[in-house]
Amino acid sequence: MFRRIFYKFPRLVGYYHYLLARLAALWHGHPSRRIFVIGVTGTKGKTTALELLNSILEAAGKRTALLSSFRIKIGERSERSTLGNTMPGRFFIQRFLSKAVRAGCDYALIEVTSQGVAMHRHRFIDWNMAVLTNLAPEHIEAHGSFEKYRLTKLDFLEYVVKLGGRVFINKDDKNFRYFGEALQDRDVIEYSKSDAGIETVLNPNPMEAVPQSEEQFFLSDFNKDNIAAAAAVALDLGVNGDVIKEAVRNFPGVPGRMEFVRQGGATVVIDYAHTPDSLELVYKTLLGLKSKNPASQAGGQDLKPGRLICVLGAAGGGRDKWKRPAMGKIASEYCDEIILTNEDPYDEDPKEIILEIKKGVAPEKIQSTDIILSRREAIGRAVDLAKEGDIVAVTGKGSEPWLHISRGRKVPWSDRRVVEDALKKRGGR
Repeated sequence: MFRRIFYKFPRLVGYYHYLLARLAALWHGHPSRRIFVIGVTGTKGKTTALELLNSILEAAGKRTALLSSFRIKIGERSERSTLGNTMPGRFFIQRFLSKAVRAGCDYALIEVTSQGVAMHRHRFIDWNMAVLTNLAPEHIEAHGSFEKYRLTKLDFLEYVVKLGGRVFINKDDKNFRYFGEALQDRDVIEYSKSDAGIETVLNPNPMEAVPQSEEQFFLSDFNKDNIAAAAAVALDLGVNGDVIKEAVRNFPGVPGRMEFVRQGGATVVIDYAHTPDSLELVYKTLLGLKSKNPASQAGGQDLKPGRLICVLGAAGGGRDKWKRPAMGKIASEYCDEIILTNEDPYDEDPKEIILEIKKGVAPEKIQSTDIILSRREAIGRAVDLAKEGDIVAVTGKGSEPWLHISRGRKVPWSDRRVVEDALKKRGGR
């Protein structure tokens, strides 16, 4: 019903959201005027960049509040987000900011989405800084085109600079020029992982480096862009470079984002990757795991990776149908074994979604592609197939706590718990 009204009267719906945003700020007394607010937006890496920045600020002795798709944190109190919405409603955000002010927080860190901006959820918040991590095609159906999606991101950044805030844009992103030209003569900082101050954080002097576990090493290598974003903001805020390096070095990662689960020689990696770009990055990095791990060079040994076994699906509900065959194509380029399974079908037929993904699988990989509708069974099958040196990649859900099915119903879910159960069964045989 609401969707029909939105498409028929978009301007009227826009006024409705605008007025709600104004009312929410008035109701809570404009709390953002009494705290330093930083928004992080982009297609990939928002949650991880926020968590990295939070770790750095805490290491610098600052008190923080954080609102993301993963968790809601105010001072010492932290809880998993079960909202099912990365950028929640206006009253929720303003209440979060009000609580952060009352808790004596110095900074509020908020994950900002394009759909949240389209619904004016960013308005009547006094943003002090905004960070753009990167941009790639996503939410095309929701916005109408990639250009409109990109314009929504720009709307947020322009809103921040109009308020007198500072904007950080990634020079390493392929859409950098678009944003750079649109925001020229504004208070914009261009950052890159190759910048001198940031490069020292990413690549510390070998003499001062401390031993890291394989997961820590891999995490830092995979997250260079996210580290660069967090470090750029922290340096601008005056945080000491040594504090930044130590915080990054001790960063534990974010559940469901390149999360390692190991048992009995089997390695499973869980990641939220749900776009072609993010999926390809995960697969590329996993294939380079052995060669990038310092331990693999010990004794002159060259420990080559085994097979890459991939479990993936795609969301239903009319969400970005274009990317389904694209993800199948990417899986066939990088994976030795492919298992297509259910993700969040909403009101679509799960099998039809999977068949659309399969359309993109290369003909020579069809024999190595299985369809297992049950996500639990698909993960179990992948773990059973894994041998010593193989890597199982489970993507699409990350740490999300629900499977979204028909008629708005939700089923409690945890990829990690299912992976652990499968590994236990494997170990018991």
